[in-house]
Amino acid sequence: MLIRRLRLITGLVLALFVTLHFFNHAAGLLSLDAMEAVRKTVTPLWHHPVGTFLLYASLLTHFLLALWSLYQRSNLRLKPWEAIQLGFGLLMLPLAAAHIIGTRARLELLDIDVTYPQIVTILWQNPAGTAKQILLMAIVWGHMVVGLHFWLRLKKWYPSAQPYLFLGATLLPTLALMGFVRAGLAVDAADAQPGWTAAIFGALKPSDPSMAEIHARLEPITLTVMAALLIAVLVARQIRRTVRSRIGAYRLHMPSGALVTASVGTTMLEAIRAAGIPHASVCGGRGRCTTCRVRVSDGGQALPTPNETEALALHRIEAPENVRLACQTRPRRDTSIVPLLPPTATAQAARQLGSVQGQEQAAVVMFLDLRDSTALGERLLPYDTVFILNQFFAEMSAGLRETAGHYAQFNGDGLMAIYGLQSGVEAGCREALEGAVALNLRLARLNESLGTELGQSLRMGIGIHCGDAIVGTMGPPDAPTLTAVGDNVNIAARLEALTKTYECSVVVSRAVADTSGLDLNRFALHKAPIRGRDKELEIFAVDDTAKLAEILGL
Repeated sequence: MLIRRLRLITGLVLALFVTLHFFNHAAGLLSLDAMEAVRKTVTPLWHHPVGTFLLYASLLTHFLLALWSLYQRSNLRLKPWEAIQLGFGLLMLPLAAAHIIGTRARLELLDIDVTYPQIVTILWQNPAGTAKQILLMAIVWGHMVVGLHFWLRLKKWYPSAQPYLFLGATLLPTLALMGFVRAGLAVDAADAQPGWTAAIFGALKPSDPSMAEIHARLEPITLTVMAALLIAVLVARQIRRTVRSRIGAYRLHMPSGALVTASVGTTMLEAIRAAGIPHASVCGGRGRCTTCRVRVSDGGQALPTPNETEALALHRIEAPENVRLACQTRPRRDTSIVPLLPPTATAQAARQLGSVQGQEQAAVVMFLDLRDSTALGERLLPYDTVFILNQFFAEMSAGLRETAGHYAQFNGDGLMAIYGLQSGVEAGCREALEGAVALNLRLARLNESLGTELGQSLRMGIGIHCGDAIVGTMGPPDAPTLTAVGDNVNIAARLEALTKTYECSVVVSRAVADTSGLDLNRFALHKAPIRGRDKELEIFAVDDTAKLAEILGL
């Protein structure tokens, strides 16, 4: 947990610095003087003792965390975005070392403040320096954008904001690069003026040769230290791998029958990936997203207690005790697991609860069924049948949306909808009746537009009932949905079947009519037997939805 917070905090500090720095580069589109003016405005923030500490401590810590991340991995089977983030994180400090030494170190050691005209001239007149600067910009920005994206993608608001953030992430580095090129062309023009170069570089001539020598040796010393650290990490990984292989191994039994063997100390996720088996992990194995979660069917008693990161993540999705995060769990004995999400799981799945969630509440349930769908398939080609069914369900879905209905289930030639989840059961009853009118209007329009293709009109039956039900997120782990179960839901389904018996388009229970406060006595009232219930249920057979619309005042 501490490492995750350090990575986030240091990353955000560096992101702020880089963003401001790119804005400074973009000012070059105006002029060199504009770049310098922006620098003098922004620089005091980072030259203040607090700003200096935050910036360089974040840069060093972020580099060390990249080394730690490399050390922690049992194997280097990385997704493309993980390889980019880790690789760029390791390259960022070595590439930036010369730039830092040439600017901040020169200021601290030689008391010389390097200006934008000076630095642009040095880089622009040296093709290798220009290429290195552009490469540094690309690597730093790429590392930052990938990191922010895979952090923010777990936030609920991010999908709606993503297009705008993507635009900014593309536009700012483009403007920064154009600003740098524009400044370089300005340098070419100014260099033609006699004495201009000597004037801007006069302050860079140090008075103490020994200080200049120290400055010249700083870059190779810094690069050597960083290279030594990288080599030390790679050696340490190999030593750890050797030690783990001597401690012992465990086996993971997968649902497919595959048997994955790994050294003790390796996480489930690392073991699965090392075996080449796809497994979901949106956050890259950092315990943020929970998409790597698995159900432990055997061997759970021998697993170590969840660490703080895993415990918080599992608590967030209200997971049962036999659900663990594959990226955090390190078995010591053979274990049988079942992945709970498909390998293609997205960030949205990270917000799904870990088990069936529901509560008893009053709800209005509507069942809808398309009549003679089998005969339709016999008359038409399969492609035409699918086309018509898609049109039908598109219209029904739109009708539910406009009347505040929730599309809960699809069953081939019918659907289930729930009303009153937000507005309450009284308003939900009225909304469901309005939905019945809207759905029939849309069906009439669809019949009119598809008349020649169909040969005969589509017909449907609707049943509406209200009462207490268990409403919540249910279904398979890879595709849970908000739905309802219970006796009153079953009754609504049977009312839909009664539309055939009473030869009407809608059957409404007396409970819905009374709860809505509407007088439906204009329609025939029946006492219908309901399978599984001793008492008959009073229902209204609505044979004309135009009359229902009048009652509703539509």
